[in-house]
Amino acid sequence: MHIVSKILIGLVALIHTYILVFEMFLWESRGPKVFSDFPVDLFAPTKVMAANQGLYNGFLAAGLFWALLLIKDTTWKRNVSYFFLGCVAVAGIYGAMTASVNIIYVQAVPAILAILSLMFLKPNKS
Repeated sequence: MHIVSKILIGLVALIHTYILVFEMFLWESRGPKVFSDFPVDLFAPTKVMAANQGLYNGFLAAGLFWALLLIKDTTWKRNVSYFFLGCVAVAGIYGAMTASVNIIYVQAVPAILAILSLMFLKPNKS
């Protein structure tokens, strides 16, 4: 796997780790600053829903870290990376269509760049 692919996959995994922390643990404290259009009085009642979404983002991050750090077989590593990056890209596109257009830049674009790097950059020997 090319170093650029590894960096992009790591970046996507870190983004989703941050989203997990944000949605599961910082929703009520940081959420109103990030989502200023969302009524402040709705953060407490939506805490469980946000935590659930955060957990799903954590699963995406875990899959990418698994592919990046634990899988040794190069074909298997690429295929697992494609799967989880594809999930992130689809979720980012859907989020941009239904919640906020900015989601496409935070989630979908990095995932799509990582997919393209896997497709078009020649793998390193290591």
